[in-house]
Amino acid sequence: MTDVKSWLQSKTIWSVLITLSPLLSKPLGFDLGATMDDLLVIAGAAGAIYFRITASEKLKLSIKK
Repeated sequence: MTDVKSWLQSKTIWSVLITLSPLLSKPLGFDLGATMDDLLVIAGAAGAIYFRITASEKLKLSIKK
């Protein structure tokens, strides 16, 4: 794990955002339904775990290049 990439390029970060999307969508007025909420949480969590295990690059936490 010697390469470095921006956190925006991380599949793990995007999977975590998918996991949080049901929580974040409700205050914005979107109701996805309980089943869709559950599917997004399960798929996002599974993706985050998988992508973290298979990661080959470290994350650079700053937005600047």
